[in-house]
Amino acid sequence: MSFGRYVAYRLVNAVIILFLAVLLMSALFTKLATIQLTSQVDEEVQMWVRGYTQQHHQQPTQEMIEKYREARIKYYRLDQPYWKRMWMYTIDTFFFRWGNSFVKVFGTTDIVSQIKTALARTVLLFTTSQIFIILIGLSLGLKSARHPGSLLDRTISILAMIASSLPMWWVGMLMILLFVVYLGWLPITLYSQVEVSGWINILKKMSLPVLTIVLVSFGGWAWTTRNIMIGTMQEDFIMVARAKGVPERKIIYGHALKAAAPPIITMVIFGLIGSLGGAIITEIVFNWPGMGRLYYEALQLNAVRTMMALNYMFAVLTVLSMVLADILYGYLDPRIRIGAAARS
Repeated sequence: MSFGRYVAYRLVNAVIILFLAVLLMSALFTKLATIQLTSQVDEEVQMWVRGYTQQHHQQPTQEMIEKYREARIKYYRLDQPYWKRMWMYTIDTFFFRWGNSFVKVFGTTDIVSQIKTALARTVLLFTTSQIFIILIGLSLGLKSARHPGSLLDRTISILAMIASSLPMWWVGMLMILLFVVYLGWLPITLYSQVEVSGWINILKKMSLPVLTIVLVSFGGWAWTTRNIMIGTMQEDFIMVARAKGVPERKIIYGHALKAAAPPIITMVIFGLIGSLGGAIITEIVFNWPGMGRLYYEALQLNAVRTMMALNYMFAVLTVLSMVLADILYGYLDPRIRIGAAARS
């Protein structure tokens, strides 16, 4: 199978998986949306009755009330059967036609605008942190792998295990307590309000969460990279290269790292794309207005359409990670393309 056909094959599979995921989510969320919209119709009818009474100094007739109710039911498609609403909801969600939420977040009720704003802020915080995590984790992991069992290796391993075992929200609260409350290096106003203005204030507000995320997460990367590289360094082709007198630096970065690239690339892809989803608890601790906080507010206010859109975005990011990993695997290892051709 050619590389182009392999990419097309993976993309078609990804679209099918994504559509089935949206269909399943729609089956669950349509029921919740029906309950919510029914209550919303009742509230709108009551508001209309009060407004009509104030304007005309008399209550509307029952026929007028029922006519208005039927109009609102038709507007929200509640007159359609369940399966039809579920299918329409699936199609709208799949093609990013999310409509408006009844909850105003980030100064708008348009769900697409809400997610665009939240996603940009999540990228600013979590993707930046993830880049630091990748660089630090890979560097420390490679250093440990070059000298297994040494003092440096044991120190990095211990620090990595301790850092990975710490809850991120707890470390975040300690960071705020130390640097904001006790030392006073950052003003408390940065973390007492959700949104701040000005790049200087934004960068100041980013400093503690970035430090927290990197501190808690770099250990897993260092430990995994170390183990992958140590396993690769014991392969026969590494021993042959050493017997030929190839410099150690070239062996590590030219032979071993290339052979260990597939699992490391998978970690990088899932780490970078996974960072776009944000983290609910971390964003709440630091009052960061990203994807995690948007989902938290949608849960609190029972904003079904917003939750559905966010779940769809998380599914898109997950499937995209898998597709990118598969494509890179197929590019690096032609045997994978041969196996995919045999199965198809």
